[in-house]
Amino acid sequence: MSDQTQTSSEQTAGAPAIDVPVVVLSHRAPVQFRREKGKRLIRRGAGGLVTALVGLAGQLEDAVWVCAATTDEDSAVAAEHEGGAVPLVMTAEPRPADGDEPDDAPVLDVRLVDVPPQEHEDFYQVFSNPLLWFIQHGLYGHATTPVIGRREREAYEQGYVPVNEAFAEAVAEEVRARGGRALVLLHDYHFYLVADRVRQACPEVVLSHFIHIPWPGPDAWVVLPQDIREQIFHGLLGNDVVAFHTERFARNFLLCVQELLGLPIDLQQKTVSYQGRTVAARTYPISIDVGALEEMAASEDVAERREELERDLLPDGEQLLLRVDRTDPSKNIVRGFLAFELLLEQHPELVGRLRFLAFLQPSRLDVPEYADYLGRIGAVVARVNAKYARTGYAPIDLRLQEDFATAVAAYTLCDAVLVNSIADGMNLVAKEMVVVNTRDAVLCLSESTGAHAELGHFAVTLNPFDIQQQADALHEALTMAPDQRRQRLEAAAGVVRANDIGKWLDAQIADLRDLTGLWAGPARGDELQPEEGAVG
Repeated sequence: MSDQTQTSSEQTAGAPAIDVPVVVLSHRAPVQFRREKGKRLIRRGAGGLVTALVGLAGQLEDAVWVCAATTDEDSAVAAEHEGGAVPLVMTAEPRPADGDEPDDAPVLDVRLVDVPPQEHEDFYQVFSNPLLWFIQHGLYGHATTPVIGRREREAYEQGYVPVNEAFAEAVAEEVRARGGRALVLLHDYHFYLVADRVRQACPEVVLSHFIHIPWPGPDAWVVLPQDIREQIFHGLLGNDVVAFHTERFARNFLLCVQELLGLPIDLQQKTVSYQGRTVAARTYPISIDVGALEEMAASEDVAERREELERDLLPDGEQLLLRVDRTDPSKNIVRGFLAFELLLEQHPELVGRLRFLAFLQPSRLDVPEYADYLGRIGAVVARVNAKYARTGYAPIDLRLQEDFATAVAAYTLCDAVLVNSIADGMNLVAKEMVVVNTRDAVLCLSESTGAHAELGHFAVTLNPFDIQQQADALHEALTMAPDQRRQRLEAAAGVVRANDIGKWLDAQIADLRDLTGLWAGPARGDELQPEEGAVG
């Protein structure tokens, strides 16, 4: 994206007036340092979260983002600054700040935390993924998996715990440097133990933890040993607000702390009483940066790629089915291809007239479960293509690559999008497609995605486990009347535009102000007020 695109999008993602320091924590950094041909380069992170929080930081006098050093050059930068923050100008091509920037420049302090490689491996590649990820996405078949033994216990005690402690100390240092009062925004499943530790170190802090992945009910969590799961829940209860994408996830969290910790909850107010405080569970469905995506879709680069796709895949006006995903087992890619095979088997008239373009980004291949799943994807694609190939035609075009510009071109061009996830915190592919599509495409959306709560009324709903139902739904989508297709797409796009990434962040800040006061008075009240300002 251009500098102009980033500046425009960040202005639309404006946050409510806020005059307190803000500390953000996520595992993924808003930038990545790397070295090429002896020169240090800085690459800005992609995604709506970076855009929204950088937009917020640009309107603050004091903001710092704490994150993991994940490259050798990240580690070098962290060492050069002795573990302290690096001020960066967060344009499309970030650069170090020199102090001469204009007042409205998007300057953000970035603090890279470098942890020992073995600790990080245990923390990230054993406990966070796959263990927490699989539990929270319902991916384990409990008859045989998981098998939790000494390796998993050590990964928690020697990886997840010390890494959380290191990041908690980094956050606490930033809070203490600001007089002990700051708004701390924690993100995702990597850091469930951080909030309680930060609160112990900085009692006046305001803490919110947004969990971007599903939160299952109590039965799912009994997979973990009791002491580990209770430490996770106690860690999260250090927050003022624990936030989720959907009402179902928020309710599940409250039911977990009631059933597994025996704590009193109020489902109507969505609160739990804990150690003399009231902790709120809130719902804020994340969204996309609509303006930036629309600008990208209108770019010459995307137009060129669209022409290539039309020439290569749709030379005679064929229909195009699309999916864009990481090769994560939760995305249910294999069942999607099996459903597509059934569709061709039961509707042979579609053979030669329908192409399935699958953009799949290989993900976490250092985790055995992910590497095995990628192999299964390749096998089923090869079988389906061998079965239905014709001269000059293979029904599935599998592209194992990350190429967002081509994916956006495909969004504009497709006739249907397949999102059949087993579980998804949200799924932004669904939101991206409906905003930029130009062919009245139909969204085929799993009922197990967070996006379904917002867009399900305008989609063809999928059962992620029933491949016959998925095949029937795909046929319904591809044969739907033009007027109905157009009405559904327009309605879905309207929902996404109304609830964009800026509104997602605004609602959280407004709720935190309402619930805690953000030190507006002489002292913070102990009791939370009824929920106001939440999206959805």
